[in-house]
Amino acid sequence: MTVLRDHRTVSIADQIFEQLEKEILSGKYQRGEITSELKLSQELGVSRTPVREALRRLEQEHIIKDNGRGIEIIGISREDMLDMYDIRIQLEGIAAARAAEHVTDEQLKEMQDTLELQRFYIERTGTTGEYADDIKDMDSRFHELVYESCGSMAYCDTLLAMHRKMTKFRKASLSKKSRATQSYQEHIAILEALMAHEPELARSRMTQHVINARDNIKGIQE
Repeated sequence: MTVLRDHRTVSIADQIFEQLEKEILSGKYQRGEITSELKLSQELGVSRTPVREALRRLEQEHIIKDNGRGIEIIGISREDMLDMYDIRIQLEGIAAARAAEHVTDEQLKEMQDTLELQRFYIERTGTTGEYADDIKDMDSRFHELVYESCGSMAYCDTLLAMHRKMTKFRKASLSKKSRATQSYQEHIAILEALMAHEPELARSRMTQHVINARDNIKGIQE
């Protein structure tokens, strides 16, 4: 069985992979937790064949492993997260510089709309971060639009995958209204550089934004 999603044909195995990846990376399954193909197929209400395929892909992503006793959840460790930030610091600056040269008016408009929603959710959140998921989603979408507008599929695919893997840590960081507000302001500055089509300004502002995000997130526990 397959479904059509955003003009893509998505199989049951694809859907299971996406669901399990999201749940592992968001922290629903804890590091070191043991599960099994049979248990997951029962929980998901599907046969073991698509679960087996999804698990194989998750193992290739290095977020689970077969330890001989079952499927062990690896997820993303704090050390992994900091390593990915080091990579992002290098790559996202370049992607932003390229985006300043290639971004279209339509993409700039979507970035503006995304940041308006980000501001909307930040203004309505209190001290408990009740809109953390919405803020994170808008934060993610802004970065995705930068990647998509940089003119390089290789940069886009690499950065999208890395950004997705950091979901749990990014949500925890953006749950703090002070950091969510600062991140929004940094996004506005990046957008202004993109609108001015100034590659070096976009590069420096994006690089500093990722550095600030890394420094803020260092104190967050797994």
